[in-house]
Amino acid sequence: MNFQQAIQTCFSKYVDFSGRASRPEYWWFVLAYVVLAIVSGFIHHIVYALVILAFLLPMLAAGARRLHDIGKSGWWLLLGLIPLVGLVLLYFMVQPSQPESNAYGAPPVPTPV
Repeated sequence: MNFQQAIQTCFSKYVDFSGRASRPEYWWFVLAYVVLAIVSGFIHHIVYALVILAFLLPMLAAGARRLHDIGKSGWWLLLGLIPLVGLVLLYFMVQPSQPESNAYGAPPVPTPV
């Protein structure tokens, strides 16, 4: 999955908290979020707030789907609210996908580049 496909997939599944998201899908989306947040922060604080709001639900949905991909519940995202303990989420997000089906569905089909 490339950068553009990841962005399209995450925004097309805007509030879809079911299913699974591959590691590249999640991390390309996070990269797009970080870049846009930094650039919009330099432009104006209102533009920055709009970018944050536009990415809020898709980022939560992609995070939940990413956790589903490694066999964890999306509720683990709540760890991010606890200072320092939320770093466990970073560990979870970098884990490789489960190659077999799990309780959250079949693994994401890799798209040709």
